[in-house]
Formats: sequence, structure tokens, C-alpha cells
Amino acid sequence: MNKLAVLLAVYNGRTWIDEQLESILAQVEVNLDVFVSIDLSTDGSWDYLTEKYSSYKNVHFLPYGDKFGSAGKNFYRLVLDVNFDNYDYISFSDQDDIWYANKLQRAIETIVDKKVDAYSSNVLAFWDDGRTCLIDKAQPQAAFDYYFEAAGPGCTYVFTNKLATAFQKFLISNTSSQEVTLHDWLIYAFARANNYKWYIDAAPGMRYRQHSSNQVGANISYKMWVKRVKLVNSGWYRNEVYKLKSLFNANFKPIHKISNQRNYINNIMLLPFVSKLRRRNRDKIVLSILLLLNLF
Repeated sequence: MNKLAVLLAVYNGRTWIDEQLESILAQVEVNLDVFVSIDLSTDGSWDYLTEKYSSYKNVHFLPYGDKFGSAGKNFYRLVLDVNFDNYDYISFSDQDDIWYANKLQRAIETIVDKKVDAYSSNVLAFWDDGRTCLIDKAQPQAAFDYYFEAAGPGCTYVFTNKLATAFQKFLISNTSSQEVTLHDWLIYAFARANNYKWYIDAAPGMRYRQHSSNQVGANISYKMWVKRVKLVNSGWYRNEVYKLKSLFNANFKPIHKISNQRNYINNIMLLPFVSKLRRRNRDKIVLSILLLLNLF
């Protein structure tokens, strides 16, 4: 049976953590260990979780007391501190979702069948009022999409020991890489830039909880669209693309010219290549508008 390490990042997670952990521990056809990193919390997460789960032989807690300040930095800590030597596969987990029982089994079978290095999938977003919505990230990958988007929610990611170990070494040797805000975007970019093969599954593997504390949630409402546009206009999105371009030495000329300062000429130069920069048609249109209006 495949041995798998699940990296679980927690911050003020008491409200939904039991459902998340129970769904992880109930995974079928895998032998797994859960490694938990708890960002300095105010809701008693450390005391609650260690008291309830320390007796589980396959639940391990990393030392507590540091303030990471974001999910990305907490996941970087997990990647750096967990020893992957005895594991065939590595997986990321959020603190508030519900995994289907065959989530990891399907991911591993797909990695083997497709002969790829990493797997991610669609998710079924859900709200406390009963609403649900499929979040579709499974469009065909574009040539340079990894500079402009992740492969979907990081909580769906499963990757081989080979890729995990290479990414771990990359974080150690490139400390500036940890300034990339979103860990799931960074590992997708690292994998694609280094010719690792990635498969995005159209079948959802989990229920993806939506609430006010989501750092990055489902982008399906008018309110969320306005929030995203404001974030882009603030320069955050362009700066993240610039970080990735710098880390992975983009040799595609229009991307290579991206700077950390807004430049209308460079934005216009990107317009003819939008089909290579995003996967979903809707996102290609939105990016074109952002470039045309110099909001990127």
C-alpha cells in the first residue's frame, strides 16, 4: 500500500478541523501520516488538537509557537521541516474541508496511469446555507499558464516524492521563493518550469468549504469579482507574476519583460499571447481587459 504524507496547515482552526481530520483519516487504500503545523492561534487550536489527536500514531505535530502569518508560509514550513524519505507521495490539506474517502486513492491511481508527477482536481464548493458549486479548474493547460495561475486549490494537490524532494531543495536554495504568497501557485510553477508533468482531474475530490475566513475562496460572486479586480489593480497580482518570472527565468519575451511596476507598453505586448497565459476562456477574456485597461 502506498505511503503518503499529508501536510496540514492550521490557524484558528477549531471550528471545522475535526471534520477535516476525520475525512483524512478515513481515506481508503492508502497508508498515511498527517503532519500538522499550527500557526500561533488565539482559539486554543494547539491545546485542543494535541489533547485529542496526540494518541493517534499517524498524526504528528510540528513544534508550536511561531507566527507565520499566512497559509503559504505555514505550508513552506511544512515542506521544509517534514522528512519525505519514507513516503511515496505528498499531499497538501487545508483545515476546513471535507475529503471524499477515495480522494487520495484516485489521485495516486491517476498519477500512475497518466505517468505524471503531480495531480490536482476540481472541487465542490459548499456554503453553510446548503448552496454548492463546482469549481472547474480542469481546462487544458496552456504553455505559460503557471506564471499567471495555479492548478486549482492546493488542498487537491498530490505529488510524487521526486517532485516533493526537488521542491524542498528549491525552497532551501532559493529563500526568496518563500516570498511568493501562494504555495500552491509556486509549486505548480516550479513543476511546470522544470518539466514535471501535471494532471488536472475534472472529477471533484472533496467538498471545499466557503466562509468569511477563506484566504482564497471560490471566485463566483459579484462581490468576489470586485475584490479580485481591486487586488489586481493594487499591483499584487502583477508583483506575484514578476516574482515567478524572476525565479524561473522566463525566456518567453513578453513575459520576460514583466517588471514589478505597471507598464502599459509591456501589457499591450502580452495581449496577443493571452491564450498561452490562462486556461479558461473566461479568464483569458478578463486578462485581456485588464491588460487593455492597464489594470494589470
